[in-house]
Amino acid sequence: MGATGLRGGAVGSVLQQLAIQPAAITLPNAMSALLTQLRRLHDALREIDQVYMVLVALVIGLLGGLAAVGFRLLIRLGEEVAWQQGDYSLAYLSGLPFWWKILTPAAGGLIVGYIIHFFAREVKGHGVPEVMEAVALEGGRMRPRIVLGRLFASGICIASGGSVGREGPIVQIGAALASTVGQWLNLDQRRLKTLVGCGAAAGIAATFNAPVGGALFAVEVILGDFGVAQFAPIVISSVAATVVSHRYLGNFPTFEVPGYSLEGGFELFAYAALGIVAGLVALLFIRSLYGLEDLFDKVRMHPPLKAAMGGVMIGVIGIWLPAVFGVSYEAINHALDGTMLWRVMLLLAVVKIVGVGITIGSGGSGGVFAPSLFIGAMVGGAIGTVVHAQWPMSTGGAGAYALVGMGALVAGTTHAPITAILIIFELTGDYEIILPLMISCIIATLLSTKLQRPSIYTLKLLRKGIDIQRGRDVNVLQPVQVREIIRPDFVAVSPDDPLDHLIAEFMSHSGNTVFVTDDEHRLHGIVTAEEIRAAMQQASSLGSLVIVEDIMATGTFPRVSADDSLADVVKFLGAYRGEVPVLEDGCLVGAIWPGDVIERYNTEVFKRDMARSMVATVDRDLGTAAMQTADNAVVADVAAPRSFVGRTIRELDIRRSFGVTVLMIKQPVDDGSERLTASPDGDYVFQPGDVLLVMGPSDKLQTLRQTP
Repeated sequence: MGATGLRGGAVGSVLQQLAIQPAAITLPNAMSALLTQLRRLHDALREIDQVYMVLVALVIGLLGGLAAVGFRLLIRLGEEVAWQQGDYSLAYLSGLPFWWKILTPAAGGLIVGYIIHFFAREVKGHGVPEVMEAVALEGGRMRPRIVLGRLFASGICIASGGSVGREGPIVQIGAALASTVGQWLNLDQRRLKTLVGCGAAAGIAATFNAPVGGALFAVEVILGDFGVAQFAPIVISSVAATVVSHRYLGNFPTFEVPGYSLEGGFELFAYAALGIVAGLVALLFIRSLYGLEDLFDKVRMHPPLKAAMGGVMIGVIGIWLPAVFGVSYEAINHALDGTMLWRVMLLLAVVKIVGVGITIGSGGSGGVFAPSLFIGAMVGGAIGTVVHAQWPMSTGGAGAYALVGMGALVAGTTHAPITAILIIFELTGDYEIILPLMISCIIATLLSTKLQRPSIYTLKLLRKGIDIQRGRDVNVLQPVQVREIIRPDFVAVSPDDPLDHLIAEFMSHSGNTVFVTDDEHRLHGIVTAEEIRAAMQQASSLGSLVIVEDIMATGTFPRVSADDSLADVVKFLGAYRGEVPVLEDGCLVGAIWPGDVIERYNTEVFKRDMARSMVATVDRDLGTAAMQTADNAVVADVAAPRSFVGRTIRELDIRRSFGVTVLMIKQPVDDGSERLTASPDGDYVFQPGDVLLVMGPSDKLQTLRQTP
């Protein structure tokens, strides 16, 4: 008998034991016996990998569908509280007093800010990058509290008028639910990652009534793997979630899609032009989003108050253009039915780009998928209006271009053209739209990826030092600043110094670069070993006639500041072998040696590898045990001082202030277990009960332990 037969026999044996037993058995004993047999059934099913994953994926799909329905109902309830009308119309918002339209998003921003700051930092922003990071770097592990945190933070943000969408949040909610179930079942990383993809697919499928699009989103964006082993459970979850959505929300299309027909081959050139414009607008959207986020990061303000300030700004815009509020599906429907002027559509596209950047940059919570659809509909509708006015007999109406523009903009921002094509196709059910949709989406994707490699999702990870390629973090130096390895012992000469003085200084210096500065330490140029060797050959004949200014290089060498990342320095090392000058306000304050960069890279790789291996092996009873590393540093765990609680790693500047590096953080969980966070980033907020695994000199660790 084969392995499958043996496994099937084990399942059958367990099922037989689940049959009704004699009535003499007491209720407690019966319950205990039932639980025991159910565990045996679970263990037997677990041996049949494909069947087990399909069953678990089915559960994930049902839970994801229910979560999507609950999220929609929560938003509607929030709208009734905030605006006194659920599923409000743009006409209704226009008639509200101006102060109402300002105070409502401001109050929502304040509440959301407090939820994010004190409950779950992961729910800030648009959600999908955090899921991608969990899959690539954490083996699919996500905190259970993300479900409630994202549910209420994004729900309140959208309901109160935040200019974001609900698709990104429901992806993270579904993924976190799936991760929680997988961790509870004690699944390995391979299965856990697949379940996270199942949860993400369930969220998208239930939101759009698009099971195929949801499945493709999970494998193309979240997992980046079209393997059959992963795809089958994801499809099951996607279909199950769609069934739940149909049951509770009805089988209605998300948008009121117009009839479509391709008028002729000439029209394909217009759709190709739409793809080019969509690719450029997608790039503008991405850069505006993160540009505004950087701008808000420079504002020194309590995070909840900053989110409230963003709400005030959205409210001011909404006084004149209420379409900036929420998901704005009504405005999309107006663009699709061709009733909007092209000038109005272009204005709304620009306003939405700004509104999304303000909401997310100030600390709001919501997705960027729906805003991409909105911007694409407006841009496509505007182009379609102009094209149809010029060639009315050979082109379709503006609504068709708005629909294709939605897909093209999504493809350009996410770099996922297959997902964009299939979601729009499922929304229409019209095969005739496939050809122009494919042309516009592919062109938009090719152009946007050519101009900027990262997508709207992966760029957020790159800014944190995470470059996802085959599931690995390859940019370990991104979080490390230049100031951490700067050397103040550099050699500097004056531009008027003679050649013999330059040679003497170079010979007494162990490096191969001499910096040329004036009396105020302003950098004028550098002299490398190559220039010095060439000058030394002529020194006997030229003598003191040659001065430093004659041989120094002035514009072909890199310059950095103390706040720059070492990842930027690495880019110079391939073509530049000397010491890199570090400037502040144009003045030379130190130098970066290539050997120090390489040494720091090796150290960071060692720390991350060690931290990740300890995630899998760390013991709860680690206590205050310590171990010595190869470079005589000490690795030990230290309880987070009370003064750390509520503050971030970046605010505390732990590396500079205490001389140690945080490798991992252990956090107590309500059920008595512990959550392990390896290589926490600078945005991590310390919570009561945190235990830090740190590396550094023993005296520095002792100082940290004594910090109140």
